Amino acid sequence: MKNDQWTSKIGFILAVAGSAIGLGAIWKFPYMAGTNGGAIFFLLFLLLTIFIGAPILIAEFIIGRASQKDAISSFRQLVPQTNWHILGYMGVGLSFILLSFYSVVGGWILSYLWRSISGSLTGLSNDEYGRLFSGIISSPFEVVFVQFLFMLLTIMVVQGGIQKGIEKASKYMMPALFILFLILVFRSVTLEGSSEGIAFLLKPNFMNITSDTVLMALGQSFFALSVGILVMVTYASYLSKKENITKSAYTVVGLNILISLLAGLVIFPAVYAFGFEPSEGPGLVFVVLPAVFNEMFFGGFFLFLFLLLLLFATLTSAFSILEIVVAAIVKGEHRKRKHVTWISGILVFLVGIPSALSFGVLSDFLIFNRTIFDLADFIVTNFGLPLGALFISLFVGYRLPRKLVKQELENGTKGLGILFDLWYFSIRFIVPIAISVIFVYSLGWI
Repeated sequence: MKNDQWTSKIGFILAVAGSAIGLGAIWKFPYMAGTNGGAIFFLLFLLLTIFIGAPILIAEFIIGRASQKDAISSFRQLVPQTNWHILGYMGVGLSFILLSFYSVVGGWILSYLWRSISGSLTGLSNDEYGRLFSGIISSPFEVVFVQFLFMLLTIMVVQGGIQKGIEKASKYMMPALFILFLILVFRSVTLEGSSEGIAFLLKPNFMNITSDTVLMALGQSFFALSVGILVMVTYASYLSKKENITKSAYTVVGLNILISLLAGLVIFPAVYAFGFEPSEGPGLVFVVLPAVFNEMFFGGFFLFLFLLLLLFATLTSAFSILEIVVAAIVKGEHRKRKHVTWISGILVFLVGIPSALSFGVLSDFLIFNRTIFDLADFIVTNFGLPLGALFISLFVGYRLPRKLVKQELENGTKGLGILFDLWYFSIRFIVPIAISVIFVYSLGWI
């Protein structure tokens, strides 16, 4: 049956940008930059996202738009009677696992947002902010309850489909995200002592380049663009043949880089202005930032804005992840969407409960010396993303006919000329080698 379609190009771009701009850009990028040299990490992330991440994003767009099918059916449509559809099953499975622990972090954000509204996040000491975070994530009832609320919000949007659900929500949430970011950036960079934080993010020290920094930046570009789990295959399957997917891809890449930059400009100037360390790691958002905002004039209000922004970004990513699962089951039969969305969403919630409890009652339950949350994260981030991206590059570069690939890229354009040859060379040779390096590194083999 025929897929639903985006009503406009801007609707597609905002939805895809919303998928990519989630915890990766706002939560993970600042702490990765903070622990890997600041400006030099940002520079490497910028270059690798443009030259490695973007070609993979375009490859996923080609698969989805050429087939007009979901993540599994797309491979059956393009290369029937082969086993490439197994890659589709892998993407759907990884998306299910990803959302099961992603929703846990989404729940934490809801907990913090409620506390910011009630006023209980202001006036605490730095140590008390650390204890508050530990107390929240170790409380069995609270973490499961807020995870359920996060999944409920996700289900309610995705059940509406592409036009009435995801696209409509993204058209409001993404512009709101940019406006909130600009307000917070202005407040942060105008703080006394913020210039050191700005320099940390924007003035690279090339002495800080190491092999680890390069590999971490490459991994961040994959995570931030949501490539490797076929999110963009599913979204592109709803795209008209008239649209220029190359231009759309680089628009999304540009928005993703911009949001990462803005996140850094919100966090690092404030961190330096109030004497905190940029290398606090994953707790930067949940422990350090509340303490930073507590020192600001109207800090409670600005903290509320930041948490609301983070919730918007996290939800738009969750929409796309759940959509992969739903689309693979519905297969264009729209009457099934609401029913399938609720069943899929509830199953994701149930599977995610052990991850939610990993910092409390199940903290001592380890598999391969990892908590359930850490294991789920490892399977997706260190195994699924690079492996999925590698197979996507090989599929488009070697299995799809060059003529079909070029035709899809040139739909909606006046021809790409040498740009197509450069991209095609990259997707066949440069990208697979780069992904192989990061995959091997993530497994600790080098």
